Amino acid sequence: MLFHLVWLGALAAAQSSQPILTLSGSNRRLTGADATPTLSLSDFEASTFGTGTMSDLSARTGTVNATASGTTSENPLTLLVGGTRTTAVSGNVTASTTTTTARPSNTQPCNNYPEFCTRRYSNITEVCAHNSPFARKNNAGSNQQYGVTQQLNDGIRMLQGQTHLVNGTLYYCHTSCELLNVGTVEGYLTEVTEWVRSHPFDVITIIFGNFDYEQKDANGNPLVTSKNFLEPIENSGLKQFIYQPPKTAMTLEDWPTLGELIVKGKRVITFIDYNYDTNAVPYMLWEFYNMWETPYSPTDVNFPCTVGRPEGLSQNKSRSMLYMANHNLNVEVSIAGTSLLIPNTVDLNVTNGLNGTGSLGLMAERCTADWGRPPNFLLVDYYNAGPFNGSVFEVAARANNVTYNRECCGAESVATVLVRPLGVWLGMVVAVVVGLML
Repeated sequence: MLFHLVWLGALAAAQSSQPILTLSGSNRRLTGADATPTLSLSDFEASTFGTGTMSDLSARTGTVNATASGTTSENPLTLLVGGTRTTAVSGNVTASTTTTTARPSNTQPCNNYPEFCTRRYSNITEVCAHNSPFARKNNAGSNQQYGVTQQLNDGIRMLQGQTHLVNGTLYYCHTSCELLNVGTVEGYLTEVTEWVRSHPFDVITIIFGNFDYEQKDANGNPLVTSKNFLEPIENSGLKQFIYQPPKTAMTLEDWPTLGELIVKGKRVITFIDYNYDTNAVPYMLWEFYNMWETPYSPTDVNFPCTVGRPEGLSQNKSRSMLYMANHNLNVEVSIAGTSLLIPNTVDLNVTNGLNGTGSLGLMAERCTADWGRPPNFLLVDYYNAGPFNGSVFEVAARANNVTYNRECCGAESVATVLVRPLGVWLGMVVAVVVGLML
């Protein structure tokens, strides 16, 4: 796989006095059955790059102690380590240091933008797929058109979904597993892990929605907590990539840069909305210790930027935390006394647009003005729908002050597919509700 790498990934400019790890190369091709286009501490330990010897090459975010092996073609790999030091590896030589003040520019994207490598995780706006697992055609419980692999390929960097415990196994189900069951949490996380493994310069966030948080066991204890997620996380292989924060309640200044997360190989951040247990699962943070949300499941096209969850959060505290703008417009349907909220797909061109009342762009601007900083996450339904392909990512790019120039989304546009479904979905909702009542 041909690619050009110049990566200045560990620190922001303000931290220039600290060591910096730089990886560079030009038109390098990795060969061999096990070769993968990866760059992180774990990759060096797996010896996938170059033919030189690396000894005690230190960066602020970790230390490499390994011998590089493998086969490459064309240009050799160069390693630069230190704020004012450079260490070059070329051919079969031992790394040594020389003094220089020159620094390469960063051209390797982190989360799709080179500018993000030196930004804190808490200083970036990403798009979140609301109910990411629920992408099933012709089902009233769906919130997305494409599956999680395509979501991540298109630029989604936060995944959220509702889990249900059924006979001791966690499933992703919408409202009830009779309405929409897309499979086990383990199966979903296995697919996510495969994507994470093959995208070494990307950091993603997962929020586990614990639908059963109010259920109790025979002793009156919560039936489902963070501990129930241990098995699917470990069995899927995801655990090796999960970042464990040093604190259970992180402030904006506590979060590392994307570069630091990437070079450590810890590129997945996990939260749970209810029934956290950081003693049993220290890497799964309680969402509302670390992040607040604007009003949840909104039906109000004005999309207020006020604090919705958790209730009672002070202004001072909220300004030191991550925050998510819920921007998934719903329509309420009442059938035989049962009230359901389903995505308002008719207005997606406006809801996921850049301008006008009810648009994602207007909400991002208003929240930025209200709080002095953009939202960290923009939660949306059908991220691929809008006035043009990738409109939600354009909104995020403007909030981040970067240029969005990627292609989006999926195999085809859903603009024509989603113009008509409200009536069709209403009919399906009637059928499903009637079926559940029988």
